[in-house]
Amino acid sequence: MEKITEKLLLEKGSPKTNKLEQIKTLNLSRLGLKSQDLPVRLLSRLQYLERWDLSGNRLQELPKNLELPALRYLDLSDNQLEDVTTLESLSNLEELKMEDNLYITVSDNYKLMVLLPKLRIHNGKDVSTTANHLRYVYTENLRTRIIAVWEKSFCLPDPITAEKMSALEKDFVNTARQQVKFGPSSVSDFTKWRVENIAKEYLHSLTEPKKEPESKEPTDTKENCVVSTPTKRKQTASVDTSIRLTPRKKLRAELPASPVEASPRKSSLRKLETLTQTSAVRMSPRKISQPPSTPTRGQTKPETPRRGATTVRQTKEDSGAQKKQKNRTDADMLSTIKTQQPVCLKPLHVLQCHSKQDSSEDFSTQLWACAFQPVPDFNGTGGGSRLVATCGGDSLCVIDCETGLVMKKYKVLGEEFFSLAWSTVLMSRGGGASAQHCSILAAGGKKGLVKLIHPRNNMAYGEFRASRKALSVLRFNHRQGNFLFTGAYDNKIVMWDIGGVDSQYNYKVVQLLVLEISATPLHICLPPTSPSSHLLTACEDGLHCYNTQLSTNNTKRSEEMEITFPIYKKEDKYHDYHTIDGLSFLTDDIVASKNYMHGSIYLWSWSRTKAQRPDKKDRTVCAVVLAELQWANTEIPYLALNTCPGRAYIVCGDDKGRLWTYHVNDLQKNSFQTGKPILPTEVLEWPNPVRKGLGQVEGPTINSVAMDPELNYLVALSDKNMVIVWKREKSS
Repeated sequence: MEKITEKLLLEKGSPKTNKLEQIKTLNLSRLGLKSQDLPVRLLSRLQYLERWDLSGNRLQELPKNLELPALRYLDLSDNQLEDVTTLESLSNLEELKMEDNLYITVSDNYKLMVLLPKLRIHNGKDVSTTANHLRYVYTENLRTRIIAVWEKSFCLPDPITAEKMSALEKDFVNTARQQVKFGPSSVSDFTKWRVENIAKEYLHSLTEPKKEPESKEPTDTKENCVVSTPTKRKQTASVDTSIRLTPRKKLRAELPASPVEASPRKSSLRKLETLTQTSAVRMSPRKISQPPSTPTRGQTKPETPRRGATTVRQTKEDSGAQKKQKNRTDADMLSTIKTQQPVCLKPLHVLQCHSKQDSSEDFSTQLWACAFQPVPDFNGTGGGSRLVATCGGDSLCVIDCETGLVMKKYKVLGEEFFSLAWSTVLMSRGGGASAQHCSILAAGGKKGLVKLIHPRNNMAYGEFRASRKALSVLRFNHRQGNFLFTGAYDNKIVMWDIGGVDSQYNYKVVQLLVLEISATPLHICLPPTSPSSHLLTACEDGLHCYNTQLSTNNTKRSEEMEITFPIYKKEDKYHDYHTIDGLSFLTDDIVASKNYMHGSIYLWSWSRTKAQRPDKKDRTVCAVVLAELQWANTEIPYLALNTCPGRAYIVCGDDKGRLWTYHVNDLQKNSFQTGKPILPTEVLEWPNPVRKGLGQVEGPTINSVAMDPELNYLVALSDKNMVIVWKREKSS
């Protein structure tokens, strides 16, 4: 008699339903089940099963080819498991319990980390760093040794027949298992198993037809876009009366020459530094005259070397009917954004919390980056946080937007922070307790070091060197919180696995991938639906796309494609529009980006742009522009825009302290016309704060903005050491 029936599954599953396809949690613990009691065909109907408890049974293995695409948690503790390779089909598994299985060895645990690409928690401990080391670093070392064995003693038969290849495979695999020695002897069983798999993969790769290499020559692009050959711009460093060791806001005629001294020495930072709690210097919003400002910028238009003269143009013009159809299609795409009402924002606080030596007279420290603390999904709360992190000068602050209080402040003497990013990682608690999620901050700047901070516990728990030059941008993978991308002035983006932490704040960092960039990366964006496979980076010389899918044999990547824009057609010796100094996703598909000196913001489709490379031969494609939004005319670079997908908003500051806001639902009411920029929904004027006894603080340059997911608060950072907090007024 069958032990597992549809009736039993419905009884043991939840939520209570009459359909197996709707079960999300299943408890089959302590039923005395053996491997043969698990019917693959019946269990395969559990397509939405997320958690499965099989503890306390007599299982020796799981059925082969059991596919449960939604399964994230599996408890196999207290069984009689001997073979773990049958779990390979559960490829989306993130947490696995295997305690009290007498025959499971360390080698078996290592096999699981390779077989299950998304496994992060094993027996209640965060193993993501160890797992990624085994999947990529350890595997690459084995592969190198296996290839050496092949090149020394083997070659393909001529002619190639199935019989000869079978004999060759057996001989090659056996030789590799004997000769490749790597890693500790305690896991030799795992090493031999991995060597066998890699050797077979390598031999098959030699006989499989090779894909045609992608053409490196740009071909005709669509939408009448000009494709230019990028040339590296040389600029001269400006002379400033103040001492500056770091990149700063500058006109394009200036060079971000070595922002840091060569190989700065790593300071001996305490492993656990305590964050200090401070109060902010406040200013009330009222008009008066301007105090001493930041060092002056040149007022003349910068002359930028002209880009390469060779261009490729699409000569065929769209007919009027084609253009009308295209406009309807683009308007339809914008109309997919969920309807929201415009918001009303009012200034709430103006803070000076990054001052040198906490001086209220400091109106020169540039503030560069801000981000709201994410609210983890597991809390069950839908709203956003009111805590925002800001960085500039030698400090990083965590501010409560409602009260205007600086809750935490972290300082590093001699540092200048340029970028920060929040993430959620796992903290193991020991004693058999399950790991818990915790929000951390990563910050970096002039010294090329990434600081790792746990604000809630007042702990700056670690640091690691990401580059010998200054860091320009940091970005976490929103789906895999332990993956961090760092961009630096050495023209590289590096992908790191920072792992989790234990109760003593021990951690481990592993480098996974290096992306070779042609210029300084200014922004990094990961597509919301595919953050582990693609990366977009806005650079000094354009917008570039990279493949970031991890593999064991390619840890250094070059550009997959460059995305160009219609404004490139208007370049001349006085105007170079290739610098992309604003980039953010508005929806899963719609991207907002800004070209320096263009005076507009492009909205374009990521999927339709990417689809222009069906054969992936073209290295250059033109963005499929959906709309163009009018913005300020300024020659000040690096004024970053940001988006609030939940409210369908785009916001970008200018050089007069104003905030240009665009409510995309509201914009749809306008007739969509190609080539005619759409006006902003509202331009928020500079609130003109007052300092007692000083003149009027005129509008500064807004370097960066951030919004919480519900747009309850908007935070703007200026080049005059001011954090401006705006709050949404409740509709009556």
